[in-house]
Amino acid sequence: MASTKFALLGCAVVLVVSSGCPGSATGGVSIRPDGSPGPQPCPEKSREVMNYLRLFVGESAWVQLDANQTRARPITLYDGNIESVLDENLGLLEAPARLYGRVWTGGPQVVIRYHAAQPMNGGDLVPLCAVARLGFGQLRKHPESKPGTAIIDSPRAGVYIVDEFR
Repeated sequence: MASTKFALLGCAVVLVVSSGCPGSATGGVSIRPDGSPGPQPCPEKSREVMNYLRLFVGESAWVQLDANQTRARPITLYDGNIESVLDENLGLLEAPARLYGRVWTGGPQVVIRYHAAQPMNGGDLVPLCAVARLGFGQLRKHPESKPGTAIIDSPRAGVYIVDEFR
């Protein structure tokens, strides 16, 4: 039994690494003059998995942006990796689930790109491509945000499935 779990874990790691998620997919992103990330393709393997799980472009759900700051107001986000919590089902991905991605705070508003999800029911790591969005400029940084950080009002945002990062 333990060897089966170890084999499944190994397969999940290989799948994630081969799809470019989450580490290598965030490494070579170009930065725009305003400090926000440039375009980035969604790996083919991620698109295949999303199609299988009925995670189609435009599918959305609510997410707690930072698993360590749920329901706090305001929250501070930092450049680098982030772990979020899915509040609603997204396609066949059941909530709650962890979403893993990267935060950029260099532009006028926070940019969060997600590259993987971890179902909390014991499922394997799932490669995906999604972004955090919130209308009315609510992901805009407070002026007192220090370099490398972003203070924002809402601890929640919508997470949207995309086929590439723009």
